[in-house]
Amino acid sequence: MKPRGRPKKYRIIGEDPRIAQFSPRGRPGRPFEAELAMDEFEAVRLADHLAKSQKEAAKSMHISQQTFSRIIKKAHKVIADALVNGKRIKIQGGYYVINSHDKSQPKSST
Repeated sequence: MKPRGRPKKYRIIGEDPRIAQFSPRGRPGRPFEAELAMDEFEAVRLADHLAKSQKEAAKSMHISQQTFSRIIKKAHKVIADALVNGKRIKIQGGYYVINSHDKSQPKSST
């Protein structure tokens, strides 16, 4: 069976995150996890941390502004859910290439 729809494009990621997960201290036991994809992490890094406009951030990730908007909206929802419900945030997965200078090494995870 052939996959339906358009093939997924690789997202350009500027750098690997320094940590792979972030967990709350005040939650006893093992908290549930919220998964933040690498492209969602990069969108938050560019828009919120580096204060780039959506247009600039989308250009650096080689995606449309509409796609960037969809990614950042989903990332904000995942982060808000983790903060409100005391979940661990795990950064992993997605279709991405690290550093725009090296497009020969695509990484993907589902």
